[in-house]
Amino acid sequence: MDDLRVTPIRDGIASRSLEGIVRAEVYLEPKVRRCGRPAIGIHRAPDLESEQLDQLLFGESFEVIEEEAGGFVWGQAPRDGYVGFVASGALAAHEPPPTHRVSALRTYAFLEPSIKSRAGGPFSLNCLVAVEAEQGRLAKVAGAGWMAVEHLAPIGSFETDLAAVAERFLGAPYLWGGRESLGLDCSGLVQAALFACGIACPRDADQQAGLGHQIAREDFGRGDLVFWKGHVAVGLDAERIVHANGFHMAVAIEPLETAVARIGAAGGGQPTTFRRL
Repeated sequence: MDDLRVTPIRDGIASRSLEGIVRAEVYLEPKVRRCGRPAIGIHRAPDLESEQLDQLLFGESFEVIEEEAGGFVWGQAPRDGYVGFVASGALAAHEPPPTHRVSALRTYAFLEPSIKSRAGGPFSLNCLVAVEAEQGRLAKVAGAGWMAVEHLAPIGSFETDLAAVAERFLGAPYLWGGRESLGLDCSGLVQAALFACGIACPRDADQQAGLGHQIAREDFGRGDLVFWKGHVAVGLDAERIVHANGFHMAVAIEPLETAVARIGAAGGGQPTTFRRL
């Protein structure tokens, strides 16, 4: 309960789930809503110019604890536990529950069951969608439009190669707090790849450093994770990593030892742990 990133309490107000666990002046019952846009930021303050801490992707739940003046709500994202402020206009009713997830890196939703009709999006890997009907190669998605059937996978159908998923983001711009295909940070990349593989994952690198078990540097290989203070990368093999990083300002492939030397020279220290899931 010491980590306020994932503890829904502030200014004497707490989620009802914390009643009897933490002290608060009032406990409020969360109202579950879902993200109705391709992606929307979770911010530190009720202001779009404040720091983006995380993102909600289309179809993901958000537990609204308190309505704010100025068109914002404060609450918690159940998928990774992050707490913050979201623009209320980006949220919709929670129903219907998702039946599929977006399995392509990104896809569009068409207004009509025709690829020639107006397109909305793009919707990124791991967006959660409810398929209501199919017509040819297109599926009608509640609240979005018509998406390519081959870009969707049923809930419960997952990828098996973490490194391959991470590599699909190659060239995506670096975005602090991002976890969408159009921009993401180091831990957002790891989280996106793990979600696509059906593995639960917290949001930030220091939280992710508790995943799996520690291995020696000489055992590092494909699908393993290497951590520095405030940074994480995915192993492609024993010598190469793929990571979203501020040096390249993009998702890039880099020799592990080159990254170790560069990060060390910049004051980031040596790797703190190597982990295998």
